[in-house]
Amino acid sequence: LALAFISKNQMFKPLDKILINPKRLMIVSILMKVENCDFNFLKQLTQTTQGNLSIQLKKLNECGYISINKSFEKNYPKTNCKITKVGFKAFKNHFENLKEYQNLNLKQKS
Repeated sequence: LALAFISKNQMFKPLDKILINPKRLMIVSILMKVENCDFNFLKQLTQTTQGNLSIQLKKLNECGYISINKSFEKNYPKTNCKITKVGFKAFKNHFENLKEYQNLNLKQKS
């Protein structure tokens, strides 16, 4: 039975624990491409419930990855989200580290 191992000078780079969650990754991916967007647009694109989206937005906001602006428009609450510089950098780093997983230099032990 052959076992694969990673050479001593190569390590797995850590992935962002916040962005490992699929819904949060979707949200940040969307916000990377638009200047800002509202809650309903994110809900539609992520195909999630209102409650789940609220929780994920709160987590992203708490770690500084997005900013949330709440206001009223024609007596209805409106929530707009925007990615922050911290979120932009976290997203880029997450994917750079993930790409390195694809390029692992594995050797087989006989």
